[in-house]
Amino acid sequence: MELIERVLFILQLLLAVTAITVVALGVTFFFIDRYKSPDAVRRNYPVLGRFRTLFTKLGEFFRQYFFAMDREEYPFNRAQRDWVYHASDDRISNMIAFGSTRNIEVPGTPIFVNSAFPPLDEEASAAAPLVIGPGAAQPYIARSIFNISGMSYGAISKPAVRALAGGAKKAGIWMNTGEGGLSPYHLEAGCDIVYQIGTAKYGVRDAKGNLDDDKLRRIAGHEQVRMFEIKLSQGAKPGKGGILPGDKITPEIAEIRGIPMGMDSFSPNRHAEVHNWDEMLDLIVRVREVTGKPTGVKMCIGTADGIRPFFDAVLRRGLDCAPDFITIDGGEGGTGAAPAPLMDLVGMPIREALPRLADIRAEYGLKNRIRLIAGAKLITPADVAWALCAGADFVVSARGFMFALGCIQALKCNKNTCPTGITTHKKDLQRGLVVANKIERVATYARVITHEVEIIAHSCGVSDPRKLTRGHVRIVQPNGRSKRMDVLFPEPDAQISAA
Repeated sequence: MELIERVLFILQLLLAVTAITVVALGVTFFFIDRYKSPDAVRRNYPVLGRFRTLFTKLGEFFRQYFFAMDREEYPFNRAQRDWVYHASDDRISNMIAFGSTRNIEVPGTPIFVNSAFPPLDEEASAAAPLVIGPGAAQPYIARSIFNISGMSYGAISKPAVRALAGGAKKAGIWMNTGEGGLSPYHLEAGCDIVYQIGTAKYGVRDAKGNLDDDKLRRIAGHEQVRMFEIKLSQGAKPGKGGILPGDKITPEIAEIRGIPMGMDSFSPNRHAEVHNWDEMLDLIVRVREVTGKPTGVKMCIGTADGIRPFFDAVLRRGLDCAPDFITIDGGEGGTGAAPAPLMDLVGMPIREALPRLADIRAEYGLKNRIRLIAGAKLITPADVAWALCAGADFVVSARGFMFALGCIQALKCNKNTCPTGITTHKKDLQRGLVVANKIERVATYARVITHEVEIIAHSCGVSDPRKLTRGHVRIVQPNGRSKRMDVLFPEPDAQISAA
């Protein structure tokens, strides 16, 4: 009995201490909220007002896991994410039963036109390799239609870079460095690399931030570096340079980029030496001559007519000055950090920008000279097949490969608290990203995408995905009916030729 009484006494004491602590905290929070808080709700409803903030934060979690339907979330819904998760795991079949859950009455939905007589399996083929930069000293023969878009070391972690590079090597695809420079982890797997030159010239800049030809030459000395991409703008933040928060800058990242520690790193909103399209061509020619490798540009366009002076300048100056490729990004493109007005409100969506740019390229007779690479939210076979129909030669994806790495769309990319270890430099969080496992997932995802695009192409009656045309896809309209893409975006008849 004495033992029981002691236990009861201790429990009562703990309850009393707990009650006193709760009351003390409540009183403290009351006075803080009433007299110190800048929040009007908390001032008017001390203590209780704090639950509004808590429930607002929890709402994001509950919507994602309990309340949102499979095809309701943004920027990617659960059905899209699950498709990538399954496609990147060779132990799981992507077969489904009973019928599609996709609403084919949503405007913009692509519906592919099947053929009554598709090619037999033995008549079908994969997409043939395509040469980029035939006029460069070292042209690049690109083997895959689907590749990894730009993600900088710094924006993503060391294990993420290593897993992407290893997966790219295994799948035979290229990997874009993003504007953060070339790290040892890009090179260690032996994959093909596209080196991106952002407006801050990270990795190839001098002390004043100008392009350094010697550093550029050293980067090009790596055989794995196959092409150079000069970034004008990015779909998620057109008119704004890259942003790397200071708490994500490690000594190694600072050295690779050539930037100081302890402060946010901002890229200029354009290349300081480029004021017009002629100077843009000058920069392209300079990089190609210094490196000897194909050189192109990445951009998000605001209007189709705004790009015509670029093509005019190419024809006026001659095809030797033309970019070897153009990577077109849409306004719905992703990034680790960007101002909300730019993310939400600026930039032409890829569904309009890609066919319009492809039309202008064809109109100027440059289809065989300038390769067109499409990005921005293209992560499924339907997206890739649509892009090929619209006129793209290649498709690149960043967020698709992030899902293959295990991204759960926690929307913490800019906070160094990514729960999957992809966009954080905290060692304890990076432990969850097992590189060997993720290499397999990245490679499997790339292979499955390519294979299923081939399935779509063969169903449409063509033997090779590159033979897909706008006549092979219909686009659902606001009235629920669909129209062929070649009716919505007719190919230009006449061509502008060089004088």
